[in-house]
Amino acid sequence: MDCPIARALEVVGDWWTPLILREIVLNGPQKFQDLERNLGIAPAVLSNRLNDLIDNDLLERRQYSEHPERFEYIATSASQDFEAVLDELKRWGTKWATSSPG
Repeated sequence: MDCPIARALEVVGDWWTPLILREIVLNGPQKFQDLERNLGIAPAVLSNRLNDLIDNDLLERRQYSEHPERFEYIATSASQDFEAVLDELKRWGTKWATSSPG
């Protein structure tokens, strides 16, 4: 699609992706088990989303242990730029997405 909003939503438009990026962009490198625990996300869903984010150059996977083999996920410059989007979503959600109707 020629629309940049539609293209962006193809990459970050599902429920979990902005939340994963929030954890990593705002809190620094994260281990899989920490993301799983902090977000309450199923491991298979988290694995799929992380792989998509790596494929789209929003995250890098860095090995921090060989035995057992363990990785952490770090923000790229593209995901660092996404911080402004997260800030606006937070601002909008605070103003308009209240938990009570009206």
